[in-house]
Amino acid sequence: MMKTLKIARVGGHVVSGVGFVGVAVAALATVALAGCVSSGGRDSNLKDSMSKDESAGHANKQLGTVYLRQGNLALAKEKLERAERYTPRDPEVHMALAVLYERLDIPKEVDSHYRTAIRLAPKDPAVLNNYAGYLCRTGRLEEGVERFLEAARNPLYRTPEMAYTNAGVCLRKANKLDEAAGSFQRALAIRANNAEATFQAADLEFDRGDAAKARALVDKYLGTYDATADLLLLAVRIARAQGDRVAEDKFTRRLRVEFPNSQQLRSLSSESAPTSNRTPG
Repeated sequence: MMKTLKIARVGGHVVSGVGFVGVAVAALATVALAGCVSSGGRDSNLKDSMSKDESAGHANKQLGTVYLRQGNLALAKEKLERAERYTPRDPEVHMALAVLYERLDIPKEVDSHYRTAIRLAPKDPAVLNNYAGYLCRTGRLEEGVERFLEAARNPLYRTPEMAYTNAGVCLRKANKLDEAAGSFQRALAIRANNAEATFQAADLEFDRGDAAKARALVDKYLGTYDATADLLLLAVRIARAQGDRVAEDKFTRRLRVEFPNSQQLRSLSSESAPTSNRTPG
């Protein structure tokens, strides 16, 4: 089972998304909301210090990002391209445009805008992470891993463990399983309560046939930190593979109680359905 990459946060920016390092619309949430929290103080001073072009670019960037998150690609394109005309050196505008053009399936423009964003903000880990995610999604795995590791080594990156986790997912997709395991372990060495890194590490070991090692990783996490639906579902599957009915029942109950409306519970219920209720074939 290949786990999809989770959203990671870098310096206040959400930097990845759904699917395998999925479309990074969520990466722009902070851009859209910046300056919209309050009506005075710092935001008013910021607006006062802007030129007319900068102010127009900022407003169009915010609107374009909101439209992009809502899925209104036509209006997002109009606003973000207008923002680029006003503020062509704003890396956030280019990052938003990269996300837009990925949604529009125009790869040449995606790559161009990510590269421009990196050129304008070479030390911004959010830009590096989003570009790395795009590279991994589109099969440029080695380059994607390189970008994730570049972000992890960036001193401005507040959560390098997420970059190592993301790099591990990318390495796993490339079938470099030992390197992927090492990257997940790096993430856990930085922050042991990283649920996603734990899940990825345990899921990889389980997939490789080492149920005992996977069980040890999951048990250690669940014995200390708050559970996630992914980890509880994996715990059920591991216990089932080991023939441990007591543990299987325990983790199944926890999944039902703690995550009653989760996709993971629905998935487990589907797996556990009686054979007579399943469609033959």
